[in-house]
Amino acid sequence: MSEIQSFPYQQPAAAILHDYESKGLKIACAESLTGGLLADALVRIPGASMVFLGSAVTYDVQAKASVLGVDRGLLEREGAVHPEVARQMASCAARLYDQPQYHGGVVGLSTTGVAGPGPDGDKPAGLAYVGVAVPDAMASGLPEPTRLPLPKHTTVVADGTGAWRNMGNGWHAVAFELRLGGSREQVREGVVRHVLQIVTQLTMPTVE
Repeated sequence: MSEIQSFPYQQPAAAILHDYESKGLKIACAESLTGGLLADALVRIPGASMVFLGSAVTYDVQAKASVLGVDRGLLEREGAVHPEVARQMASCAARLYDQPQYHGGVVGLSTTGVAGPGPDGDKPAGLAYVGVAVPDAMASGLPEPTRLPLPKHTTVVADGTGAWRNMGNGWHAVAFELRLGGSREQVREGVVRHVLQIVTQLTMPTVE
């Protein structure tokens, strides 16, 4: 019990898992710069297996295409640190882990970015994108992301078509841009903290 109490993400992770279990929802992740830290935040909670399905740690750019199914052309043009990559990673993870018995109720989460200590080309250290993908039927009941009280250093990536994007594979996805500071580990841990806050604000108040 002492280990759980000392865990910095215990409260939001436990709240999400409890809420999703009560609603019959599942979570699947695709991680890049966090390298499994998001999965670790969830599986530290007793009973996580009732909700959490798994995480594909696709650190390599090509693995994002070959394992998840992210568009290769997009990766070649933009690299891995891009909002559309985050959206595709999230929706592909949800599809990858979905099973008939889940009735399409899988929420996909993704992380991609530059942990540092230095930049990656023209992408500065601390720049990260988080993707959240929800089943098509669930998207219409969720709030407009641009109206959420988001965590500090977080913005919604939206364009002329809005923040939610129909991914064409059974899921709608939205991307969030993070601009974090600190060491490499502080950036990675900060991304996990922000993911949990975003999921709480985006999906928990209105999901039925």
